[in-house]
Amino acid sequence: MTMKLIFVYNADSGALNGLFDIAHKLFQPETYQCALCSLTHDTFAEKQTWKDFRERNHAQMSFYHKDEFEQTFHTKFTYPVVLSENGDTLDTVMSAEDLAKTKDADALIERIESVLAPK
Repeated sequence: MTMKLIFVYNADSGALNGLFDIAHKLFQPETYQCALCSLTHDTFAEKQTWKDFRERNHAQMSFYHKDEFEQTFHTKFTYPVVLSENGDTLDTVMSAEDLAKTKDADALIERIESVLAPK
């Protein structure tokens, strides 16, 4: 069985929420509440390093806003979070605390690659 990674942003879905997130990143980036967003996206678009990683990697990855995740999986975590899905089990790969300590997209990629590496 192949491991699937689930990335859950500490943000709600929808255009209006997206605009609020952009404004927050622009005007008060130090108080922005989603380390995963900060690692994978610049103010207006996905970071090229992260995009290249996603496109070249063959692992199954799904991305959710927290409201979409909770509607789909009927469970809650502290967000942001990176999870592995193995059958009916969700395990934490990187907690909100881990993500907050991750310095940049390259460090995130390194961590994800280590999780995906065959054991």
